[in-house]
Amino acid sequence: MKLKFTLLFPFLLIPLLIQSQTNWDVLIQDNLKDIVKQHKAFVSIPNLPENEELMLKNINWVANNYKTHGFKINLLESSTLPLLLIEKEYNPEFKTVLFYFHIDGQPVDPRKWNQEDPFIPALKYKNEKGNWKTLNWDVIDKDIDDEWRICARAAADDKGPITMLFNALKFMKAEGVEPKFNIKIIFDPEEEYGSNAFLSTINKYKERYAADAMIIVDGPAHESNKPTLTFGCRGIARCTITTYGAKLPQHSGHFGNYVPNPVFSLSRILSSMKDENGNVLIKDFYSEINISPEEQQILNNVPDDIEALNKRLGITQAESVGNNYQEALQYPSLNLRQIETSWKGDKPKTIIPKIAMANIDVRLVVETDDKKQIDKVKAHIESLGYLVLDRDPTDDERLKHKKIVKFTRTNGVNAFRTDLNSNLGTTLRESLTEVFSELPISIRTMGGTVPIISAVKTLDIPAIIVPMVNMDNNQHSPNENIRIGNIRSGIKTCIAVLQTKIND
Repeated sequence: MKLKFTLLFPFLLIPLLIQSQTNWDVLIQDNLKDIVKQHKAFVSIPNLPENEELMLKNINWVANNYKTHGFKINLLESSTLPLLLIEKEYNPEFKTVLFYFHIDGQPVDPRKWNQEDPFIPALKYKNEKGNWKTLNWDVIDKDIDDEWRICARAAADDKGPITMLFNALKFMKAEGVEPKFNIKIIFDPEEEYGSNAFLSTINKYKERYAADAMIIVDGPAHESNKPTLTFGCRGIARCTITTYGAKLPQHSGHFGNYVPNPVFSLSRILSSMKDENGNVLIKDFYSEINISPEEQQILNNVPDDIEALNKRLGITQAESVGNNYQEALQYPSLNLRQIETSWKGDKPKTIIPKIAMANIDVRLVVETDDKKQIDKVKAHIESLGYLVLDRDPTDDERLKHKKIVKFTRTNGVNAFRTDLNSNLGTTLRESLTEVFSELPISIRTMGGTVPIISAVKTLDIPAIIVPMVNMDNNQHSPNENIRIGNIRSGIKTCIAVLQTKIND
């Protein structure tokens, strides 16, 4: 394995800098109780954007804490909530790195959480039977177990990393160690809702955001919880397919065997798009993808435990688009995310619905374009003999055409990816290797999509995602949590990043 990385990353042939004499592990351990308390206080502030007063309270919490490190605080006007931008120049000769975090959280349904309130953090441990049990917060005054979880909305996504970076800066300041670049940090108040606030400011404040590199601090690290660098993410495009039966729903007794059921028409369309092994059959859907031997080796070097992954997912076999999980993420995907009919009731009814509708998302990679990929889906439906419209059919069209589909689409977000052997990628790997005494895991592309991809492209700077929270954090779901061990390692990751010398 080491030989493979040596071949892929020539920088390993260069001796690493002498590691700082500071024992960061001891420093973090001595302060872990206070860090956990600080994180608890931050997460206790509800952060749903519809409540502007509480969002401003979150923004003020971040601003007041980072102000203690000498950061200049700016509130930028946006189309909705104000955007927090903080900055600090350590040396005019240094390069500048723009960090991106988000302050908001996903909506919550308290009924589905295993605690009183999603915004009242609960400390939990897993017992011998594998069940999560609540601990009294007083236990953190004693020994703290890395496997304990802090459960609350935004505990991981994204308030955990905000707390980690703050404490990394605090420890470095205490040790007289300064970052090796100037810092700007964006705190997005609406990432979970499409980043409208941030995206509305890109052109207006482009010069304010100007930097030599961008680090996006979001998402989960590799499931091993080892230091991880993610060099890109997939984009997304969406479309909706609607098929038609009679003009109105009809009684299945009176009109069964006479009125066509639109669900079966839709089923035939959908089944023609993928084979039983998950391969998309739409013409040229994968045509732009070409993985080189070097890239294949990078994918193979990610230490995924496929057996454990499949067990956790409850599947006997993965689809065969890629030879492994990482390779599968390098191809565009076609996902059927929802099917519905004109009947919206709670219980089945003996009717033939008038319409059937499928909502589809296409995950994009750098080699694919959102418009072209959705065009391929539309062309496939047309090749099946359907009249494809962008509206409901007229009465005349219903009488003239046996096979009709309404096809609508929404604007997509294209993918981004930074070269693993870029200067930014190489220097970050060096710093993480120095601090952790092992190579970080390099992920070429993560599966999810961040809404700020367009901002990355507009600002035209290399961007890398530095994920630090545990993979099983229940991101966007009930019982969101952060593993305390990830808070510890995340602070070290931030220290490593802050000691990275950014080159031209």
